[in-house]
Amino acid sequence: MHRITLILILFLLLPDMYIYLVYIVKKTRNIVWRSTYWLPTAMLVAIYMYYIYMTGDNVLSHHPQGIGRLAVAVMLFAVPKTVFMLCSLLGILMRGISRLLSLVIFRTPFRSPHSPFVAHRLPYILLGLILGVISFANILYGAIAGITRFEVKDVEYRSANIPKGFDGYRILQLSDIHIGSWLGNPEAVRHLVKLVNEQKADLIVFTGDLVNQQSHELDGFKEILSRLHAPDGIYSILGNHDYGTYYRWRNRKEEAANLEYLIEQQKEMGWKMLNNEHDILYHKGDSIALIGVENDGEPPFSQFADLPKAMQGTEGMFRILLSHNPTHWRREVLPGSDIELTLSGHTHAMQMEMFGHSLASLIYPEWAGMYYEGKRALYVNVGIGYVGLPFRFGAWPEITVIKLVSENE
Repeated sequence: MHRITLILILFLLLPDMYIYLVYIVKKTRNIVWRSTYWLPTAMLVAIYMYYIYMTGDNVLSHHPQGIGRLAVAVMLFAVPKTVFMLCSLLGILMRGISRLLSLVIFRTPFRSPHSPFVAHRLPYILLGLILGVISFANILYGAIAGITRFEVKDVEYRSANIPKGFDGYRILQLSDIHIGSWLGNPEAVRHLVKLVNEQKADLIVFTGDLVNQQSHELDGFKEILSRLHAPDGIYSILGNHDYGTYYRWRNRKEEAANLEYLIEQQKEMGWKMLNNEHDILYHKGDSIALIGVENDGEPPFSQFADLPKAMQGTEGMFRILLSHNPTHWRREVLPGSDIELTLSGHTHAMQMEMFGHSLASLIYPEWAGMYYEGKRALYVNVGIGYVGLPFRFGAWPEITVIKLVSENE
């Protein structure tokens, strides 16, 4: 927590310090105006300190809306300022390079460059202002509208191994609902359920992270999520957040009871959880295996999957695997099995994607969409919800409808 505090303060202070020293100090000597400049940052830091150090343990679980609003406010202030600072620094750098070239080539004084090596900072300042305004607008849109801009994506998976009876079979995938982040906004979840049911898929699967920190977040939404319907049922697996490891429990018994409660609640909702096990699906005289494993991520994420156990009894069948963390695909699924299709979530695409790129790609080789190794595939759903930061831009909340297509040999 202290590390997060330090990062947050630096994120706020560095651009503020730069703008203050380079622009504010030169524009006014009035101590009141100079002090006023620091007021928003001081207020944000004070609110953060209050939540983290004065509201007890498990602040994200007890104050999700307050923390969310604070996170958005920090982004709205810090990101545009950081963008402006970087453009301004680029202007200073380009002016310095131009002066240096003029000095070397024309032997002019460093501060009196010769044309064409006369560079002005103003264009870079204007660029910083324009990009800063654009980033402010993007963040505002992502926080207000982006989090509920549910997007239905239709994709196909083709394979000669798909039984003819499952040709055209439609699987709807949801992931990372993070229901605790929707407290106070049940209408958004009702709209999600309505959209899902309108797709009329044959099967619904949920690939983990139903809650943020503790299973009682589900209490006010159980009736809404129970309305999800598909002819062949709703199957789910556990994600890293579902185990309650991010909540500070008083003892191990309490933590275990939390997980048991989540599993029981999903059962009462009509969802069937696959914990290192499988089920056989039947359709038009044919059958396939649906396999689900517990979370298996790279450290520090939990590793509870038992893939050999889950696959046992599915030999020779077309198999679909539900595994929350997409890194599991390359670590174990590809080298240790012949499973044709894996469905994952977890990445959220870091809740931001622009022009087909996301910072998530720096951490996850497979972070959104369909990936192939030969005829074997992984689909990564970018999720529905969020943790802490109520913001999505580009990586809109995703409802995936995967159509199975049986190809000829």
